[in-house]
Amino acid sequence: MLVLLSCIGISSQTLIPDNNFEQRLIDLGHDSGPLDGSVPTANIASIIDLDLEGFNISDLTGIQDFSALEILNCQSNNLANLDVTQNTNLFQLFCNNNQLTNLDVTQNTSLEILWCHFNQLSNLNVTQNPNLRAFVCGNNMLTSLDVTQNLNIRDLVCDNNLITSINTSQNNRLNIFQCGNNLLTDLNLSNNLNISFLTCENNQLSNLELSVNSLLTNLNCSFNQLTELNLSNNSNLIELDCSNNNLCRLNIRNGNNSSITLMDFRVNPDLNCVVVDTPSGNHSTWQPVTFSNYIASQNDCSNFVNVDLLDNVVTNISYTLPALSNGTYFTQSGGNGIQLNAGDVITSSQTLYIYNETTCDSNESSFSVLIIEDDYYIPKYFTPNNDGSHDLWQVFDTSNSIKMTHIFDKYGKLLKSLPPNSQGWNGTFNGNLLSTDDYWYVITLNSGEVIRGHFALKR
Repeated sequence: MLVLLSCIGISSQTLIPDNNFEQRLIDLGHDSGPLDGSVPTANIASIIDLDLEGFNISDLTGIQDFSALEILNCQSNNLANLDVTQNTNLFQLFCNNNQLTNLDVTQNTSLEILWCHFNQLSNLNVTQNPNLRAFVCGNNMLTSLDVTQNLNIRDLVCDNNLITSINTSQNNRLNIFQCGNNLLTDLNLSNNLNISFLTCENNQLSNLELSVNSLLTNLNCSFNQLTELNLSNNSNLIELDCSNNNLCRLNIRNGNNSSITLMDFRVNPDLNCVVVDTPSGNHSTWQPVTFSNYIASQNDCSNFVNVDLLDNVVTNISYTLPALSNGTYFTQSGGNGIQLNAGDVITSSQTLYIYNETTCDSNESSFSVLIIEDDYYIPKYFTPNNDGSHDLWQVFDTSNSIKMTHIFDKYGKLLKSLPPNSQGWNGTFNGNLLSTDDYWYVITLNSGEVIRGHFALKR
């Protein structure tokens, strides 16, 4: 009987081979000391919360006998292995900042919080942890991560890994998502309507659609390959870093620019303009501070692409195209048709286009070359709508034969008198726009001859 009782006593000891682990248990009052490599199992079986953070522990052998353990904090130690498969009551596990190469949590189905960042994990299975709410696994060597079974997850931090894709379509409660410094080429957040904090910097994203993520407040998508970013629906945005991309278009006209505390779109060399709430507003704290091309509509962006402007030409001989500083000659709009060069001789009447484009945008101007046989040319219509084409009614005098031109309405009222070589009439009288109609001209030549006729104003 005495021998049997002695054996039972020995079997009630839990081996604790790591001295630092045992010393911590002594300090917590779970062992009486001195260090002997074991602790009474009865002393640890009912422990619910165990804090072992930062005690240079290399071996957690014995942790399996902490059968009631719900919270284990063993972060910032020297652990290469951790076996918690017997601790089935765990709902909080903090094992970050160690040297773990493997971690099995498939038996910890009650787990709600898991921090395992700053280890050497290349694989991690959390498909058996349906209650997981906060999951931090950054700074490991993970190449994939399946969170499709973690429907309750709210905080997901998986940055600084080697992950090539991640499916968050089932994580409808996701609020904080940090996936920066991975190998992601695509990120679909269309089902994650509750996201407020997103960092996806240093990936290979060429597209990022966030129009449905209206609760977003913080976004860092720097160091990707984005060409367009539209945040006009993200009215809660207060911080944005989209620097070091290939942006051509950036729209942050969300009605709440005044609340933005951080704005950085530096190192987007092709970004000509940025769409904002108020182009003339105060953007002095935004980066880059030297940027000034703020606009109210993306359609205005082409205005920042320089293109040469040439006046219409009327001549009774040929016309030689002059050299351009900004743009190239084409016979059709949009850089189409035949490309012409400075020095080419135009011998027939036509409209020519000067087209210039950057990586992101384009702009063009046009001018007419009118070759006539007479000494002067009288247009039959004009369209004063400020589009740069036929905005003025102008008589072209190639031989200085005109002395004066008078313009009348159909009732004979004098509207405008134009001296020789005038730039023309803009279709106004006393500052008021005149309506679409026919108007009459009386041209007096230097010879005394008078020419009368009419032309159309079209709006």
